[in-house]
Amino acid sequence: MGQKQRISRIIIVIILGILAVYACMHIRVSLGIEKRSQTRINRILMDQAKRSYLTGFAYIEEGKEESLKDWVTEAAMGFIPLGTYVEGKEASHTDVEDQETYQMIVAQQANDENAVDENGQLILNDDPVPEVVQTSGTPIDTSMENLMNYEYLVGNFYTIDSNTMADPELLNAEKLMGKDMTIDQSGDGPRVLIYHTHSQEAFADSVEGDVNTTIVGIGSYLTELLNNTYGIQTLHHEGVYDLVNGQLDRSMAYELAEPEIQAILQENPSIEVVIDLHRDGVAEGTHLVTEINGKPTAQIMFFNGLSRTRANGNISYLPNPYIEDNLAFSLQLQIAATNQFPGFTRHIYLRGYRYNMHFKPKTLLVEAGAQTNTVEEMRNAMEILAATLHNVLVKSNTPQQTTGIEIEAQ
Repeated sequence: MGQKQRISRIIIVIILGILAVYACMHIRVSLGIEKRSQTRINRILMDQAKRSYLTGFAYIEEGKEESLKDWVTEAAMGFIPLGTYVEGKEASHTDVEDQETYQMIVAQQANDENAVDENGQLILNDDPVPEVVQTSGTPIDTSMENLMNYEYLVGNFYTIDSNTMADPELLNAEKLMGKDMTIDQSGDGPRVLIYHTHSQEAFADSVEGDVNTTIVGIGSYLTELLNNTYGIQTLHHEGVYDLVNGQLDRSMAYELAEPEIQAILQENPSIEVVIDLHRDGVAEGTHLVTEINGKPTAQIMFFNGLSRTRANGNISYLPNPYIEDNLAFSLQLQIAATNQFPGFTRHIYLRGYRYNMHFKPKTLLVEAGAQTNTVEEMRNAMEILAATLHNVLVKSNTPQQTTGIEIEAQ
């Protein structure tokens, strides 16, 4: 009996020993797992802290080519899960939204130069605008040293609409003035195309039914000057895009004009310059006129579309690969006119849409005079515009500063 009890105690001790060893091993394994888990948690926390507070080290260590903008966006979206969800779902609706936005923008760009009602009458706000009569221009220093100063350049030569944006990289005077805007005069065929997206624009003394007293007639006179006085072969297209079923409707004018203008350019590959000639709209008390060579002359304004708005950024469905060339063309003409005919040009106007300025590198939209100008003032303006175009396209793109230059009598 005593021996059996002794054996039982030994067995119990052995079992307890085994259990003790097992318990120790289990505790050690658990501690190891816990330690590894804690290490992993610590590593994750350290990585997040490093990305949040030591972005430069994280960039170098991970070799990520991520900009500060991308990091801020990613961090912000991480704090707002709903934003990430919406962003992820947005692509599925892009085509529908883009089509709706496209139609809206096409209509907007057709009407926002100057708003008109269904009868073609200018829609004005109720704020009185003082009469503006400029009789002579003040010369402006156009030295490259000054033009390279962005504030000086914008302050003296540009008006930037609030719906778009510009910066020193976009308006780099040295780059824009350095582009060669001269045309190849060798060979046959027209070099310049003039047309009118808004063909129904008229003037203070226009005669109803007489196209010669509308913007189309003014375009014919500019064509005549370029062809006969300056030897620049020019084609005038008189297509109408702002009448639908006999009623004034400018909402689709740019879209309707595009295929026909593209067809003309394909038929005439010699064309290098495309000019969309408009008439501006101003308050009835405003008179855009200056005196050049003793003649009352309507002032003009060069107009550029940047295909980007503050609200939506770059408008991808209205691309224009020639924005820089367009800007170079208008700035060189602006400087040439400023040097030769101070007061003839208003500030270049920059707006957010495209306005069919993607046809050619040398595409120009001109707002010549306004509804308060006379036909005579407009014709006088075309004489100065033709001389300025010749200066840039044929003579030189960096004219010397002079004033009071006499152009050839017509």
